[in-house]
Amino acid sequence: MISMTKIALSGCAALLVVCAAHAGQITVEAGKAKAVKLKSNADSVIIGNPNVADVAVHDDTLLFVTGKSFGTTNLMIFDKDGNTLHSSDVVVTANTSTWVSVKRAGSNFTYDCSPSCRPTLAAGDDQEHYANVGEQLLLQKELNSADD
Repeated sequence: MISMTKIALSGCAALLVVCAAHAGQITVEAGKAKAVKLKSNADSVIIGNPNVADVAVHDDTLLFVTGKSFGTTNLMIFDKDGNTLHSSDVVVTANTSTWVSVKRAGSNFTYDCSPSCRPTLAAGDDQEHYANVGEQLLLQKELNSADD
């Protein structure tokens, strides 16, 4: 009887560790960071898609997740024994509160107006407008890469 109780208790303890390790979802805006505070020391940190988000390690218990581009990825953090300390989806969004959508002749054109208005990519925009903005962003990315 005691061995069955020990097995049941160890199963419950393992379930609690797994539940504590899953932290739900982290939502961060592109170009902004969010702190992730851990209760135990981290040994390894993995971000699923580094094109969507990045992680900066401040110390063993404090990390910063930075949104890079719109999308979803995942974050996993392990201790030195390989136990999962944290596991969550990371959703990178846009701050659309500063967006203005202009409707002209049945077409949409979206602008980010913070602090001044400039074209931005938004689903549903005029195809030519969307393509032009996309080309400009790729060119800017290439120029920034060349500067590094």
